[in-house]
Amino acid sequence: MSSTDYKAIDAVVNIWTEEALSKRPSWGSDFFSGKMKADKGMIGNPISLERMIDMLDEAGIEIAFLIAARSGRPGLPGCYHMPYDVVARAVAKYPQRFRALAGIDPYTGMKGVREFESAVKNDGFVGAHLYPHWFELAPDHAKYYPFYAKCVELDVPIQMQVGQSMIYAPDFPCRSVGRPITLDAVACDFQELKLIGIHVGIPWTDEMIAMAWKHRNVFIGCDAHRPKYWPESFVKYIDSFGQDKVIFGTDFPVLPFARTVQDIDALGLKPEARRKLMRDNVVRIYKLQA
Repeated sequence: MSSTDYKAIDAVVNIWTEEALSKRPSWGSDFFSGKMKADKGMIGNPISLERMIDMLDEAGIEIAFLIAARSGRPGLPGCYHMPYDVVARAVAKYPQRFRALAGIDPYTGMKGVREFESAVKNDGFVGAHLYPHWFELAPDHAKYYPFYAKCVELDVPIQMQVGQSMIYAPDFPCRSVGRPITLDAVACDFQELKLIGIHVGIPWTDEMIAMAWKHRNVFIGCDAHRPKYWPESFVKYIDSFGQDKVIFGTDFPVLPFARTVQDIDALGLKPEARRKLMRDNVVRIYKLQA
């Protein structure tokens, strides 16, 4: 745990309870522990909310954003939709420790938009979450636009994976449709929409930085890639003119909480830049004071 006078907020966390794992496809464990190098013992076993809270405490993290992820259209290989209520109940049980993000599926159309609106208005969800690769639709595709418009109406951010697809399997290869430049049209069409490109944008990190520099409401999530191996330009960005633009995340259990915080501390960021990364930026973007 880092010795600071504040605690971090992790904006990208997968719920890993026994109930949540029962909703995920069987291929997930091999993917996380194989290609993503996550701890195999952790990946293969459920993690209770109470154990997760202990792990957050060990890392000096106060709040975790739990994702009700939606990946792929029903009937396609690898698809799963985490029910909103699984995450909503976790937040209701520990409201001081968790917040909820609602995954979206562009193929659900207006039915999906209404479900998302209800999650925000009635269940306290603080934003939307999107995996463009799973739908093989780039972020600027028209099918997402009703969801973007609803985010603006509800005044909540949307975070989405940018960069290359990490998934490849013969049964469900996912093309890399998440080039950061595709956020440009979205940010122009929805200037009030808060867009967060998560997963750093690798291998197009400089392109992601350019989008965050250009657009007032475009931000970057630093999750899923170990800080020890972040591109040098990204570290310099966080520590200088981009210090108001990046939010902390792990994509747990892809990255463990404590080791990720330790890696960030080893980068030697300026104290003010570290605080903004680990807490202040996400508080501002998600209006957590309210």
